[in-house]
Amino acid sequence: MEIKEVQSLKSEGLFSMVAELGHEQVVHCYDEATGLKALIAIHNTALGPSLGGTRMWNYASEQEALTDVLRLSRGMTFKAAISGLNLGGGKAVLIGDAKTMKTEAYLRRFGKFIQSLSGKYITAEDVNMNTADMEYISMETKYVTGLPESMGGGGDPSPVTAYGVYMGIKATAKKVFGTDDLGGKKIGVQGVGQVGSYLVERLVKENAKVTITDISEEKMKAIAKRFGVDTIDQDKIYDLDMDIYSPCALGASLNDDTIPRLKCALVAGGANNQLKEELKHGNMLLDRGIVYAPDFLINAGGVISVGNEFYGNYNRERVYRHTEKIYDTCLSILNLAEKEKITSQEAAIKMAEKRIEEVGKVRIPR
Repeated sequence: MEIKEVQSLKSEGLFSMVAELGHEQVVHCYDEATGLKALIAIHNTALGPSLGGTRMWNYASEQEALTDVLRLSRGMTFKAAISGLNLGGGKAVLIGDAKTMKTEAYLRRFGKFIQSLSGKYITAEDVNMNTADMEYISMETKYVTGLPESMGGGGDPSPVTAYGVYMGIKATAKKVFGTDDLGGKKIGVQGVGQVGSYLVERLVKENAKVTITDISEEKMKAIAKRFGVDTIDQDKIYDLDMDIYSPCALGASLNDDTIPRLKCALVAGGANNQLKEELKHGNMLLDRGIVYAPDFLINAGGVISVGNEFYGNYNRERVYRHTEKIYDTCLSILNLAEKEKITSQEAAIKMAEKRIEEVGKVRIPR
């Protein structure tokens, strides 16, 4: 299957959107009794079964949910490929309010939908989902990861994701500043959920000057107090005088409005789909001389963790060693982008597609 680079989803029809991104399958899941409305997108399984987390969000529309799940699952294909995993890309979104709608019955019903796909899609936790939710889902399907350590799983993958982002920041700093020492560097972190808070902890330990923002003022203040960092209003993060901008919230924070405002040398964060339009906004950063660490590479620690869990015999030390390789891969991609005079996102996709094509041929019987 050819994997295309897509700039934005302009089509409104389901099939035209799926065709634009090259998906294999999109499953609509609905259960009136529990109120479950979910979408599962399977992008590419050339390297193995699709794996990607489930996120729950109160989307403004079903169209918005579809766009999100299609883009996220595509990113998972590249993420698994560039990380050297024998997995494909998939993702699921639950449409609704996580605070009021999640029940045992709701999650178990979703588990039944996953089971019906017979292993083509494997889930894990993502935004507004946790290990307890995975426990309920696992009551109905074996195709679930991110389970508690008490059940033989790897537990919350967020610390591993944050470690990969940290490695990506250090590698990009090495490329830009000539050293990966972050001591004294001014870093703006947007979003201090699970991944963002673990990242802040690592940055503070390296004596970086960290400023944070978050959609939740309560959470932001708690993290600021815990780690002794500064805070800033959500919209003002883009105007902050900083060396490094680290987006760790939802996607599309790099767009027509925000990129001209950035006052930083590099962007490296844990959010998915940071570029609203890959080619356009990747080139905007390039034109401004801002170096971008491809998101699906440096936030791959989570899928490395749950991927190792799925294949059994989970070993945390091995997972962290694997995640540490993000540093060298990131440098390779930035060097390739510089050599070929393309954006780092294009270079990363090129590297991922090469592995999918080469290994995919080995895996598919002829």
